[in-house]
Amino acid sequence: MSAPTPELDERFGDATEPVTWDEVEAVLRDAEIFWLTTTKADGQPHITPLIAPFVDGALHFCTGEREQKAKNLAHSTQVTMLTAGSNRFDEGFDVVVEAEAVRITDEDRLRALAVAWVAQYGDEWTFDVAEHAFVSEEGGPAFVYRLEPSKVLAFTRGTFGQTRFRF
Repeated sequence: MSAPTPELDERFGDATEPVTWDEVEAVLRDAEIFWLTTTKADGQPHITPLIAPFVDGALHFCTGEREQKAKNLAHSTQVTMLTAGSNRFDEGFDVVVEAEAVRITDEDRLRALAVAWVAQYGDEWTFDVAEHAFVSEEGGPAFVYRLEPSKVLAFTRGTFGQTRFRF
């Protein structure tokens, strides 16, 4: 995939230059915690923090089959993922990814992603692969998803601005 074109929305803030896609990828690659929003069957949002390795140009996450986000994804794969590039008011930028969560079932791909989880988050995130999912000592399967973005927003702080990327 080629890098999307940035669009600076001049209605928001005083930035004169958009954020580059390379800068967005760096924030996604370096982040340790993300906030995932899914939608419950009754239409209410469900927001939860999670880890999400950035592998091959995309965010990935996993969820146990009995968790609320797995139940939500069974009826709607549209999600929003947020990360804060900084927790300071006057520096850094936040990234919001609006995407479809696509389940990965190919076991060779899952094994490669299991290596990425350990590389980014350490040995406590070691998974085996069986029956098209991650498995661990804690129990049942964890389904793995890749985010296929439709829109990404970068909100800069200090020199405030909003950059949009469409896919």
